[in-house]
Amino acid sequence: MIYLFYGSDANKVRAKAFQWVTATRSKAPDAFYSRLSADAISGASLREAVSAQGLFFSKTLVVLDDPFSLTDSAEAVLDFLPELASSQNIIAILAPKLIPARVKKIEANAEKVFKVDAPAKPARGFNSALVNALGSRNGQTLWKELLKAYRLGDAPEMVHGLLHWKARDLMQKGSPAWKPQEARNLSRDLILLLSDSRGRDIPLDMALERFALSL
Repeated sequence: MIYLFYGSDANKVRAKAFQWVTATRSKAPDAFYSRLSADAISGASLREAVSAQGLFFSKTLVVLDDPFSLTDSAEAVLDFLPELASSQNIIAILAPKLIPARVKKIEANAEKVFKVDAPAKPARGFNSALVNALGSRNGQTLWKELLKAYRLGDAPEMVHGLLHWKARDLMQKGSPAWKPQEARNLSRDLILLLSDSRGRDIPLDMALERFALSL
């Protein structure tokens, strides 16, 4: 019988699996236990896991530890799924970050499935501080907001798009800090900056920082 442990939070998946192993072993302390790492998993070792019995135990608990980290062990497990599922022994498959197609195959043969995902990051709202810094023509503040956006995981292309949107907004609505022609030049400069960063060695994030400090 198969027990599957998977999910996007590798550390918590591993902790969950071994907490379960500890609890299971406490209920049958005389049962044989073994752990097979990916490099030890093969057709032969799985065949032994399926059929293993002894004089002093009737069932075996086997942990297949991250078998999908290696191609050979992954193929062996997938090939043996029906045998693992029908075995009287307990086969725990510990597979963090398992791809959906493989989850589906194993779920169809599993006695029970445990999934532990990392908590979803809260969605970030509109970066008003960034666009306001450009709108007020405050280069130092804009540079700081750029660095903050990068630290929070915003891609330079997304940041550039937001700044160019603000430049177009300044052209349409006007601003005490930007004369109409200056706003048009700002929009043009941001378009050229993106184009230049693609054809030169300077990355877009650094190009945006230079741009901010030049205001």
